[in-house]
Amino acid sequence: MPAGGESVAMRHSTVLQYRDYLYLKLATLLCVGAVVAYVLAREPGEGPQLPFGGTWTGYALGSIGALLILWLLWFGVKKRRYRGATPVRGWLSAHIYLGLSLIVIATLHSGFRFGVNLHTFCYALMLIVIFSGLYGVYIYLSLPGAMSINLGDDSIETMLAEIVDLDREAARVGLQLPDEVNRQVVRSIERTRIGGGVWRQVSGRQRNDPTTKLVLMLEGSTARFTGQQATDARALYSLMVRKKNLVDRARSEIGYRARLQLWLVFHVPISIALVIALGAHIISVFYYR
Repeated sequence: MPAGGESVAMRHSTVLQYRDYLYLKLATLLCVGAVVAYVLAREPGEGPQLPFGGTWTGYALGSIGALLILWLLWFGVKKRRYRGATPVRGWLSAHIYLGLSLIVIATLHSGFRFGVNLHTFCYALMLIVIFSGLYGVYIYLSLPGAMSINLGDDSIETMLAEIVDLDREAARVGLQLPDEVNRQVVRSIERTRIGGGVWRQVSGRQRNDPTTKLVLMLEGSTARFTGQQATDARALYSLMVRKKNLVDRARSEIGYRARLQLWLVFHVPISIALVIALGAHIISVFYYR
């Protein structure tokens, strides 16, 4: 058996399909049960009244929702532990589907009563956490494959080392060509940027990229060279095309990593804020009861 007790078929399925959609089925049952309990509940008063947060049914739904939130936040710790009966993929699958079930449970808990207050603020924070989590699922499912294709057999370190070697060779060849070409070679070496600020990392682009400019220059000018210069121009063009490819791939890799980190920078603090708001919500409910 493969490590962790997972079959080959399970390892090739996504976290969304884990154990034949086990947690989707559990989350669906939880939501159906919550809806049935909500509809069947009748609170004392003139005529039938649907429950809301301040009723016993509302308290029950709210308690389930609060426990789910705390349990789901535990995933941030649990996913770093690779031992145990439930593999990390299983925890992530539960995290996704049970997290989505919170939309139903929390909405029923509120009794569809919203306003400008702490309770609605807590509900809004929960939705932000859930939908930002869905974006996190998207990038964690899509980016690793894109990163693998982009890197191939290379690593970011080997690509950067090869770029340095190409620059060194381009500087040597550029000295054999006219000053205009040589100056652009120097600009490509000195001004090509990989990484940088947040936007440059995420976008994977550099305005007025000197390497791209040099490639375009050589594409349109190699025909005017003759003899040894023509040979050198073709060699330089080949070097710069290779460099541009490596630079683009390195920027893409940094962009992928930056998107993952940016998501965590947003999702983790907002999740902590949700726990704080949830605590304030619970305290206020019992204090002003």
